[in-house]
Amino acid sequence: MVHPNMGTTLTFVTTDMPISPELLDQALRYCVDRSLNQVSVDGDTSTNDMAVVLANGQGGGAAPAGPEDPAYLAFREALLTVLIHLARELARDGEGASRLLTCQVSGAASDHSAAVISKAVVSSTLTKAAMFGSDANWGRILCAMGYSGEQFDYETVAVSFRSSGGELTVCQNGRGVNFDEKTARQVLSQPEVDILIEMTAGDGKATAWGCDLTYDYVKINGDYRS
Repeated sequence: MVHPNMGTTLTFVTTDMPISPELLDQALRYCVDRSLNQVSVDGDTSTNDMAVVLANGQGGGAAPAGPEDPAYLAFREALLTVLIHLARELARDGEGASRLLTCQVSGAASDHSAAVISKAVVSSTLTKAAMFGSDANWGRILCAMGYSGEQFDYETVAVSFRSSGGELTVCQNGRGVNFDEKTARQVLSQPEVDILIEMTAGDGKATAWGCDLTYDYVKINGDYRS
């Protein structure tokens, strides 16, 4: 049950940064929206969910004066790095998962639009099942993009897969392109697979993390009794 907004995650981060509660709150919200809230294992959420940053201010030095202060921006970047690492590990450790999926969207109308689209793709049951089967099914990805609720021209969309096994383009201008099935299986059978979506609607970009859907997911969630 991991589908942040958030879902079954208790996250605690500590820092000795001297920072005001207001700026700490801003930093946490900014970073959570770009990390923990961009994870989906199965689309189910839970009431047991929170993310907290505790700052004791004992690190020394002056506290950041505001949101444009270089010290604040450096802290926010460090916090984002930590939370992205946790987000990736949450997805990698999904119930029964055999692959970590990273969906990167670029060229969207806005960062928000890119975030919604990437989250829809990693949440798609059909896409997750295709990844388990090492199936380069770009149609399921465009389908998820379509029901995300974001407006876009599908004829501007390109989709590629990338992993330690190579990179493979499967869709250009909203249409499939010929590809070698053997190469596709080599790329998609790796433990980490990137789904790369390029659009031409603007400068928006975002990343979301998920995992494949395996037989073990059903076993884990069907074998126990409440």
